Amino acid sequence: MSPPATVAWDRYRAVLLDLDGVITPTAEIHERAWAQLFADHQFTSADYLAYIDGKNRYEGVRSFLESRGIDVPFGDPSDPPGDDTICALGNRKNVLFNEIVASGPVAPYPGTVAVLDLLDRQGTLQAVVSSSRNARSVLTAAGMGDRFEVIVDGVVAADEGLASKPAPDGFLLAADRLGVAPAEAVVVEDAVAGVEAGVAGRFGFVVGVDRGGNAEALARAGAHQVVADLAETLTDTETLTDAGVDADGDRV
Repeated sequence: MSPPATVAWDRYRAVLLDLDGVITPTAEIHERAWAQLFADHQFTSADYLAYIDGKNRYEGVRSFLESRGIDVPFGDPSDPPGDDTICALGNRKNVLFNEIVASGPVAPYPGTVAVLDLLDRQGTLQAVVSSSRNARSVLTAAGMGDRFEVIVDGVVAADEGLASKPAPDGFLLAADRLGVAPAEAVVVEDAVAGVEAGVAGRFGFVVGVDRGGNAEALARAGAHQVVADLAETLTDTETLTDAGVDADGDRV
């Protein structure tokens, strides 16, 4: 992992953040849902990172099945949850995900909240860019449903015909809706595909957030800075305390 260092957040007009694994710990919930979906195929955390993380659910299903040499027809997004098509499998995964989310509250990462609070004080524009169709419901569950003026999620991507990460389409649309050029914005991602999207879009700075064992891959993908938590980008203890977070990234 690259050495922790402050990010000059005030140099940029906007910050575009992925949701799962960056704002909320829902990447873990997604992985659990995928593991349940593919329990018969010895699904591992390495599979999640290699074939699914950062992609929309249908691309994730396709990518994982291809890794196992399994050919399943694509089907249609309207397919009921099941096993006969890629869309049916993706829709079943969505049911599993929502069942897990409904079982308990979703708490955002304190270090990310500290950065968001700092951005608010600086007047920096913010957007969420997520491949998930559940982004808005997750934000609502985390008490952040009204925090972001611009949200480019899986629903928007489908409506606009946007390519999935690692294509930069989602980030470029979010920047356009905020009225900023890519060079004026920071991308924050925990997925290799997301970092690649930020690099492909020629964004001003790309931060990779490593929530466990993916730091080198994020750096290889082109992240300018890799941290374990966004609290590391705020090395001034007083700044963290003012934001309601201590130097370890915990709420005080």
